[in-house]
Amino acid sequence: MRALFARHALLPQGWQRDVLLEWDTRGDLTRVVPQAAAPLAVARADYVVPGMANLHSHAFQRAMGGLTERAEASANGGPDSFWTWRDLMYRFAARITPEQIEAIAAQLFVECLRHGYTSLCEFHYLQRGPGGQAYVRPAETAERVAAAGHATGMGLTLLPVLYSHAGFGEQPLKIEQARFRTGVDDIFGIVDALGPLRGPQFEVGAAPHSLRAATVNQVRELAASLPAGRPLHIHIAEQQGEVDQCIAFSGRRPVEYLMEQVDLDERWCLVHATHLNDEELRTLARSGAVAGLCPTTEANLGDGLFPLQAYIEAGGRFGIGSDSHVSQSPVEELRWLEYGQRLLHQRRNIAFTKEQRDVGQYLWQAALRGGAQATGRRVGALEEGRRADLLVLDGTHPNLDGAADEDVMGRFLFCGNDNLVRDVLCGGRWVVQAGRHMAQDTVAQRYRQAINELREQSEVGQ
Repeated sequence: MRALFARHALLPQGWQRDVLLEWDTRGDLTRVVPQAAAPLAVARADYVVPGMANLHSHAFQRAMGGLTERAEASANGGPDSFWTWRDLMYRFAARITPEQIEAIAAQLFVECLRHGYTSLCEFHYLQRGPGGQAYVRPAETAERVAAAGHATGMGLTLLPVLYSHAGFGEQPLKIEQARFRTGVDDIFGIVDALGPLRGPQFEVGAAPHSLRAATVNQVRELAASLPAGRPLHIHIAEQQGEVDQCIAFSGRRPVEYLMEQVDLDERWCLVHATHLNDEELRTLARSGAVAGLCPTTEANLGDGLFPLQAYIEAGGRFGIGSDSHVSQSPVEELRWLEYGQRLLHQRRNIAFTKEQRDVGQYLWQAALRGGAQATGRRVGALEEGRRADLLVLDGTHPNLDGAADEDVMGRFLFCGNDNLVRDVLCGGRWVVQAGRHMAQDTVAQRYRQAINELREQSEVGQ
């Protein structure tokens, strides 16, 4: 049956008891009824929460996990940094094939679903073949990611990336960036090619990579020409080095510069936005755009800490993403988000509002709202008309056994390292049951084959 009875369910207004959830053949919720009588022959669950949106992903980087944790000096002899990591990433990206991209993306999506992500925004910039030659089908690699989403059941927002320059001032791309090269016309060609795939589980937006890789004229053209309502994402102010370069080029900080050139609104997601001054923070919060925060990657790359407390106080919207996929868990992203602030401010319980003082519940609900907005899809809440995306938590686990409603999210996010997600419904389809994804073994086998091929290619290349 397309129904579930939850003893406890996290609805937009908070925890409710005895909730009947029903969905249709399209995968949309049709009824959400609290205080319902338990119907016969309907599956039951102890604790149900909405599935999380992952608003920033580079799927191919999943295969790099753990391979860059060796200290490397930069070209000028300086310490290891984002920029030395980027050089390693370029070398990895140089050889990867479309078939390998699909296999790696499928493995990632299985892992993300198992941990509670039911939507994902793929910031996709591997558009060309090795050496920079165009594929016969310009959307070849994007279609591979879409195929991985379809095979695993992941709800996707595909964001073809505009990547024309190596740095501010229209610096020419480096040889190792040739696979990323696109102009505005290229992006719209890929957007159009993906158009027939659009549907309840798949949306298409676009993404200027950054103000380093796209000029403000290109950004304006892309924003003006993309169909209304489609999401727009951009990397911005991730590293202090980027801020310094932007000031040297434009006399403005990156977020300040973007805001002067583009009318930011709810279509936009500013990924990272780590280094903001007070005025940028307030203006971003007023714009209605989403700050796309990726705490595990930002920590892994040494980016810095987003000014979360001031941003919440200003009414800003945010969501979370796994970016380079050193983690595939929304629990870990939200835990890092809160703990980073506690270390920064040297006190406890940072992410809350006067209306919602439960830190775990506030973080999950706020990230749901911001993530849903960033996807451009009707996700992020257990309410009629939204996608039937939900997580059944393991009520028998010691961390949740008999937990009161007000304690569930605190125990889920801040207690232990076991994965408490038992079952996952995505678009009205059970894709994870008893902790296992429906295609877990097949996907893992193809992933291992892809990794072995990449390892062999690397050895030949040496």
